[in-house]
Amino acid sequence: MRLYLLIGAALLAIFVAVWLRLDYLDGERNRLADELDVSQQGVTLLQETVRLTEETFAQRDRFDDKTTKELKVLRDENKRLANCVATGNCRLLVNASCPRVSADTSAGRVDDGGAELAADARQPYFAHREQVTLDEAKLRGLQAYVRLFCRRPALD
Repeated sequence: MRLYLLIGAALLAIFVAVWLRLDYLDGERNRLADELDVSQQGVTLLQETVRLTEETFAQRDRFDDKTTKELKVLRDENKRLANCVATGNCRLLVNASCPRVSADTSAGRVDDGGAELAADARQPYFAHREQVTLDEAKLRGLQAYVRLFCRRPALD
């Protein structure tokens, strides 16, 4: 009888040891499954971040192409106007007034036409006009860039 009790106690001890080991392994499996879930969420978040970053870069590149083309159009328009004035097909009129000349016939006659920029002042005028036009376009482009790409969303 004692032998049976000893065998029963040994079997019970083995059963308890196996049960404890299985319980420990089950806890480890659950812990590792939780870590895997957290890692998978991190991977998903990183993939979404990469997707949004690529989308933002593509949007930025399209914006850059658009503004570069706009600057080229402005530059080409200025060159076209300068060439038109240089060839004499267009006139460059300025807002100016001429002083009144006395009615004395000995004085030279003043043409009643509009004042026009002197030929040697045309090139600097168009260079200045181009610079002002491009600076304004660049400023508008930078402001749009800041509005579109540099503002951070508000954190709650």
